[in-house]
Amino acid sequence: MQVRDVMTANAECISPNASIRAAAQKMRDLDVGPLPVCEEGDRLVGIITDRDIAVRAVAAGRDPNSAKVREVMTSDIICCFEDQDVYEAASLMQENQIRRLAVMDRDDRLVGIVSLEDLAVETGDLQLAGSTIEAVSEPAGRSR
Repeated sequence: MQVRDVMTANAECISPNASIRAAAQKMRDLDVGPLPVCEEGDRLVGIITDRDIAVRAVAAGRDPNSAKVREVMTSDIICCFEDQDVYEAASLMQENQIRRLAVMDRDDRLVGIVSLEDLAVETGDLQLAGSTIEAVSEPAGRSR
């Protein structure tokens, strides 16, 4: 099974020049925690999460109306390709202790997002889901 078979397609993006308030509002409206940050429509340059907004913006005292997404986003993103096997995506999640991956096509354009929940529900592979959840949830720095 390939990632394209389980991913959420057509992920909503936000511009790196948008305010963090606009990002928070979009997260609220879409009922999501992460938002891909894209330039030129689908060129992924980062990801911003509700945690980024809370820790890097609010806790730092930044004005949500003037601070830009690019100031608090994560630009070092772990991605996979839509034609990769779901086990490869699960392995990336495990290795990097992350619950979501941006999904790219072979032209490096964002085509979706795959979450740990997508892998668990859509594949029906309880062993894959369990081992991935365990690895992602393990405290960083602990030996496996």
